[in-house]
Amino acid sequence: MAQGVVEQRYGDFVAVRRHEAHPYVAELALDRPKAMNAVSSAMAASLAEACEALAADRDARVVVVTSTHERAFCVGADLKERNSLTDAELVRQRPLARRAYTGVLELPQPTLAAVHGFALGGGYEIALACDLIVADTTALVGLPEVSVGVIPGGGGTQLLPRRVGSARAAELVFSARKVPAAEAREIGMVDFLVEEGADRAEALAMGARMAANSPVGLRNAKRALRLGNGLDLPSGLEIEDAAWRATAFSGDRAEGVAAFNEKRSPNWPGE
Repeated sequence: MAQGVVEQRYGDFVAVRRHEAHPYVAELALDRPKAMNAVSSAMAASLAEACEALAADRDARVVVVTSTHERAFCVGADLKERNSLTDAELVRQRPLARRAYTGVLELPQPTLAAVHGFALGGGYEIALACDLIVADTTALVGLPEVSVGVIPGGGGTQLLPRRVGSARAAELVFSARKVPAAEAREIGMVDFLVEEGADRAEALAMGARMAANSPVGLRNAKRALRLGNGLDLPSGLEIEDAAWRATAFSGDRAEGVAAFNEKRSPNWPGE
């Protein structure tokens, strides 16, 4: 472990790292390198547990999801494990898988994915659950589940259309097509394209810039963006007004205004 980094393990396959250089950014690392981060039942349980802890961590203003494998972000569900499950076992495993993907999706902090190499199926769905996706030029993304007789089940059929539109999402899901980085950026499957090997550093740096802002503001802005997505404009504006009220009377607002007038950096109370 690098100097200035503190790591908390969740099972064998997930770690949360805190960096001295970026104290308010939590790195959520997928760490099952021998299987290219294929999501087994054990890994799903660990991911859900880590997300639950992060959601309650008031010092984590931004979360960056990364991979410890040099050639993959995550290749999706562990199909070797799935092949060994009976139908009854698969039914019992489903809520566990949903908890993992929903855990990432429902993180209250702004969340970024740092993607390189393979991000397929459930792996790409983990990235889709984040607010922003930073990909390097080696990234290969997609939802190829119908090619193995299933469908995207980690939010892909709902999250991808919100990014690329319904017709484009239908083409991508029905064709099971794997999309290289440049095209993925062009059609909106990822948000930022960086040079090979730079995805993690860029996502952490971007997260650090965000984390300099009010934690109350960040969480409430995310809440307004998420809850208002897809609503008619009047309903969305009501969501925004509620989020504004939750922020405007906070300690962060008082500190932010005071710091501005005193020409100093704010010391956010986070409440």
